[in-house]
Amino acid sequence: MNSSYKAIPTTGKPAALGPGRANAWLDLLQGVSGAVLVAFMWVHMFLVSSILLGKDAMYTVTRMLEGEFLFGRPYPALVSAVAVGVLAIFLVHALVAIWKLPGSYRQYRVFWHHSRGLRHTDTTLWLVQVVTGLVLMFTATIHLYDMIMHPDMIGPHASSARVYGGTWLLDLVLMFAVEVHAGVGIYRLILKWDLFGLTRRRQLLRRVVAAIVLFYLVLGSFTFAAYLRIGAEPAVQAGERYVPSWQQGTH
Repeated sequence: MNSSYKAIPTTGKPAALGPGRANAWLDLLQGVSGAVLVAFMWVHMFLVSSILLGKDAMYTVTRMLEGEFLFGRPYPALVSAVAVGVLAIFLVHALVAIWKLPGSYRQYRVFWHHSRGLRHTDTTLWLVQVVTGLVLMFTATIHLYDMIMHPDMIGPHASSARVYGGTWLLDLVLMFAVEVHAGVGIYRLILKWDLFGLTRRRQLLRRVVAAIVLFYLVLGSFTFAAYLRIGAEPAVQAGERYVPSWQQGTH
């Protein structure tokens, strides 16, 4: 042992929150907020895809989200409240991610040069996540703002009219960006925190995540096509709200 070695004295008090610890907390905040957003988006996709089961199914889901089964009447403001909460989590997640990005064009050039030379899959996936994240900053914010301001424009006819009438391109870009971003994010989160012991089985993890992303993209594409088809119907073009089958005889 080197006799000149001296131990660093300690005060017995916790260390102050330094850059390393701050980065760890930001990593945790980004991971947790990202996981919450992914869970929300995957559940959301199943809810909006209820249109594939018929208009009555979509109508029932809409009324459930508006609290009719709980309060006895629909309250579209509940949709706005959820959208505000999701937007808040999204903004926190985005701000933390932006803070961790390279801070100059020169740093991006260095990263791009190294990524092309290394041809490392995980590095490429990080770049994919950055690009899709930038796309989501615009598309997701616009979509959430629309849900906050117009919560009553949800339903078999209302949603179809909105998609068919002009938001189809935004919704299509949003769907692909969010599903790819979510898949890559979950993959990187599992590796970062070594969840389920899958860090040593990266190829298997990539296949599983790719299959999940493909499933949601296919489901979303069929759902998107259904909304476009319904949006072209004369009743929807005329602005008629949907009346469920069990109420049609009373009107």
